[in-house]
Amino acid sequence: MAQDTQQAQDRREHVRVAVIGSGFGGLGAAVRLRREGITDFVVLERAGSVGGTWRDNSYPGCACDVPSHLYSFSFAPHPDWPRTFSGQEHIRAYLEHVADVFGLRPHLRFGAEVTKMTWDGEGLRWIVETGAGTLTADVVVSATGPLSDPKVPDIPGLGSFPGKVFHSARWDHDYDLRGTRVAMVGTGASAIQIVPAIQPQVERLTILQRTPPWVMPRVDRAISGAERGLHRRLPVTAQLRRGLLWGIREMQVQAFTKHPDQLGFVEKLAKRNMARAIKDPALRAKLTPDYRIGCKRILLSSTYYPALARPNVDVVASGLSEVRGSTVVAADGTETEVDAIVFGTGFHVTDLPIAERVVGADGRTLAEAWQGGMEALRGATAAGFPNLLTVIGPNTGLGNSSMILMIESQLNYLADYLRQLDLLGGRVALDARPSAVGRWNRRVQERMKRTVWNTGGCTSWYLDAGGRNTTVWPGTTAEFRRETRRVEMSEYAVLRAPRPPAQAEAAPAAAHGTAPGTAPGAAPAGAPADDEVSA
Repeated sequence: MAQDTQQAQDRREHVRVAVIGSGFGGLGAAVRLRREGITDFVVLERAGSVGGTWRDNSYPGCACDVPSHLYSFSFAPHPDWPRTFSGQEHIRAYLEHVADVFGLRPHLRFGAEVTKMTWDGEGLRWIVETGAGTLTADVVVSATGPLSDPKVPDIPGLGSFPGKVFHSARWDHDYDLRGTRVAMVGTGASAIQIVPAIQPQVERLTILQRTPPWVMPRVDRAISGAERGLHRRLPVTAQLRRGLLWGIREMQVQAFTKHPDQLGFVEKLAKRNMARAIKDPALRAKLTPDYRIGCKRILLSSTYYPALARPNVDVVASGLSEVRGSTVVAADGTETEVDAIVFGTGFHVTDLPIAERVVGADGRTLAEAWQGGMEALRGATAAGFPNLLTVIGPNTGLGNSSMILMIESQLNYLADYLRQLDLLGGRVALDARPSAVGRWNRRVQERMKRTVWNTGGCTSWYLDAGGRNTTVWPGTTAEFRRETRRVEMSEYAVLRAPRPPAQAEAAPAAAHGTAPGTAPGAAPAGAPADDEVSA
């Protein structure tokens, strides 16, 4: 029986690297692997096409709140963005373009959702079970992203609601909203785009607002044909444009991370923006936040406030607490009869569902290891989960700039990680030392203390159940790039496959650089102990 099991394992497909997800993180990792000369990899995607969150989120009005020329890969510039802030369809088309131009199609496996992933300590590899079969990989790159699994609150009575219910990230395009009464639950980044898009169509739109957002104007415009032509003929002009956009945001970071008191001026601008569209003092009072701007993500829209002022829109300054038949009941007791409920309630960001499916070296899942809160060394690796790297991992998010900048930094780290494995030679793995992970995260959390995300007086999706900010990076993108330029080997234990018993008896322990009594897979002699690691 054991022999049959071993033969079945030997027949499994084996790859050097398995990438999970085909959004910006997954496709970026695939491109970087090819640029590093690695072609023995697969990209596992649960859906039927690439795009990640830009495939899944196709709700009316869906667009990016980061300028197009900054929200793209530096190695894949796109001179033909049609607008300064691009819509979902253009970003998704860009990702399809990246998959084609960089020859990624042969590596893509669609319908291959990862159902379980287990570390094989003897073979020093990951056993990856998917909806399309099982394979093994030396290294796994998890690029599932924090905005991949929608979060719908557990609302009493929701299951018996006779009308239509869906989340913004699972928009039902077959359902016609024209002439219907709609409840929009939530007022985050998706909701402020959906509301202006559907307001002219619906009979009545009721917005259930638990916490009002700060909203600044979205200075969007079409990019002229002359500009696009210039970017095509002189690519350096697009690079300069990107550099200017990046530099502006880097300068703004100090106010968010070190001097939140300086944000008062920005609050005045936001209030002025609201006052221009909202003339009703009572409505203005409902829409005015009581926390420092930036504590939650600042939202960009020039159409949200005007839509709220329309006669067919009601704003209920309270969250949804119950559904009774066709009636939605707010926490303040307000009752409204509706035909459809749309949830704009965000995603599982601090409790990533994939973590429940990943079983590490000690038999614990990643979710169990992260029970006290997510943490990873330089946002990439977790202790006890060798050769597993996360793209857009803990504390790599941004509150005011482009996530693509952070992704590219993590791809630099991935590339050096693979180089280090090659230098070590043989069947080998790296496991982040617990002390190194702890030291890195203490540094991050110490810096977090003075940021607006922790001191601004709000509860945001950046915070986990314990109130700790495990989402955002408390510094500039340039700082993060310096921190992830290369792998510090002192932060890792080197694991090697145990030798067969006969071979182990024939070779003296000292000949292999291992002190007598050292367990197989332990770090080589001379490697620093946990308490000697410098972060």
